[in-house]
Amino acid sequence: MLDKDLANIYGLTTMRLNEQVKRNLKRFPEDFMFQLTTEEWVDLISQNAISRQQNELNKWGGRRKLPYAFTEHGTIMLASVLNSERAVFASIYIVRAFVKLREFMEINKELSRKIEELEEKYDKQFSVVFQAIKELIHKKNEPLPPIGFGR
Repeated sequence: MLDKDLANIYGLTTMRLNEQVKRNLKRFPEDFMFQLTTEEWVDLISQNAISRQQNELNKWGGRRKLPYAFTEHGTIMLASVLNSERAVFASIYIVRAFVKLREFMEINKELSRKIEELEEKYDKQFSVVFQAIKELIHKKNEPLPPIGFGR
């Protein structure tokens, strides 16, 4: 999660959140927190359709420093550093969100594994079905014939 988003959750300004992190820098190793590069930040801006004018570095009204990204462990450590009632509630919320994300990723892994097992087990019997599915997946977007009456 980005520093801006965490500051919003914890009810702080981004500047205040980053001040607390700098005061407790030993608690945030590289696997807890890292600063985005300029290239990563520009990519993130373009992917999220964020106004470049408001978010370019070194522009009035925008960020003046590259954002920090926090991992699951970093967000938990941040809650202990902030040590307010809202931080405690927010950290519980964030931990639950990360747990749900892990569960979702695990479900997808399990589903992919089961599909592969089925394909291996029934490959000969359902080869036509698997071939049709593969063709549908890889089918190019061909123009459809016009609909309606011709003149």
